[in-house]
Amino acid sequence: MRIVCIFLVAVMFLASCGKNNEKAGPSNEFEGKSFPSKMDHLLGKFYANDKFMGSIAVSKKGEDVYSKAIGYSDINSKKVSSTDTKYRGGSITKMFTSALIFNAVEDKKLSLDTTLKGFFPSIVNASKITIRQLLNHRSGIPSFTKDPLFWEIRTENITRSSLLNLISEYPSNFEPDSQHEYSNSNYFLLSQILESVFQQTYADLLQKEILEPLALQKTYTGQSISNQNNEAYSYVFEDCWKIFQETDLSIALGSGDIVTTPQDLNTFTTALFNKQLISADSLKNMTMIRDNVGFGIFPYSHKNTHGFGHGGTIDGFHSISIYFPHEQLAVSIMSNAIDYNINNLLTHILKLYFDEPFELLSFSAVKLTSAELAKYVGVYEGEGPGKFTITQRDDVLYAQLNDSFIDPLLYLGDHKFINEETGANFIFDPDANTLGLEQSGVADIYMFNKK
Repeated sequence: MRIVCIFLVAVMFLASCGKNNEKAGPSNEFEGKSFPSKMDHLLGKFYANDKFMGSIAVSKKGEDVYSKAIGYSDINSKKVSSTDTKYRGGSITKMFTSALIFNAVEDKKLSLDTTLKGFFPSIVNASKITIRQLLNHRSGIPSFTKDPLFWEIRTENITRSSLLNLISEYPSNFEPDSQHEYSNSNYFLLSQILESVFQQTYADLLQKEILEPLALQKTYTGQSISNQNNEAYSYVFEDCWKIFQETDLSIALGSGDIVTTPQDLNTFTTALFNKQLISADSLKNMTMIRDNVGFGIFPYSHKNTHGFGHGGTIDGFHSISIYFPHEQLAVSIMSNAIDYNINNLLTHILKLYFDEPFELLSFSAVKLTSAELAKYVGVYEGEGPGKFTITQRDDVLYAQLNDSFIDPLLYLGDHKFINEETGANFIFDPDANTLGLEQSGVADIYMFNKK
């Protein structure tokens, strides 16, 4: 998922194949209801419009406030999901790996400044790259998931040595610690360092240090998906939900191989921030933010409410797990089928929880003519270093930040568009020749003026 990172905080049924374009109701349909009732109504809307299947859990001070699953874990057999259904968590795994590394530091098996030279001398810049730089993605090591070869081998069983050899062949993207670039290679290497210093497999170490102490019986490192073991298959929407070929999780060790539930994730994040897994000093280091990135964790803000967590995407699975320390609030979403920006869904949930004004926009696309779109076209500059170029092709509007990707915008009505991939809202005022940029988790609206 791409995030407009120059300005924004990073956060990045088969019964009928026809997509339901029923419009969501007015904002007062949520008024006067309890939080669980509002959540049931929200999930019902998403499910009815083919936007979401999965599970959501909200807890306060370690106690469940809301927990519900909707949809199918296996569309083909019509197996209905339950709150016991398990999902692949993708990069949420990195929070677990980071906690294990801090355990190793506390046990004096490592320091954050230990270099890779003693573990992986064949890695470019091994004598310069530290554990710290792996944790906060400042190593310069390219991500193996960006290698074109990844899509050729992702469904195969990959040995640790084969993946290490592949990563060792990469040139450095930049001098260590000179900048930030998210890399799954970093967390595979951290998993191998853990196995080396503890002389245990990553799975056994995870079980001993985190899962057993917290009694997380529905969390483990995954294998092939087993619906008999109440694991969900994942899907993408192409006129109807279609199954996504699963990745062999051998390639995601330490970076994206955990299978879990939203309830277990809430238990984990609550324990993490209550210093049950690592010390106060380690937690302080873990949540030290630089370039909007922590150590296996990201900051997240909802208005004046600040939290930490991580998202995850693997195959058709999308997940996010956030903990708000001041409120002692944990929220986790795990989906095996989603046709909506998960960060926006999280924002909806938080608005309902905090009883804020909320309006669920229509799920059906509103079409504008080429002439109507033309008034938005142009170059918009703000006070920051970037500019947006808004272009039009046929009956679609596109946005480009500087020289980055060109993304289509979906019209929501009232001069408002959304980039469905990033969740960013583009709010135009044709009379004033301005563009306002709004994104989930960010309180401010960034303004740009048309040149």
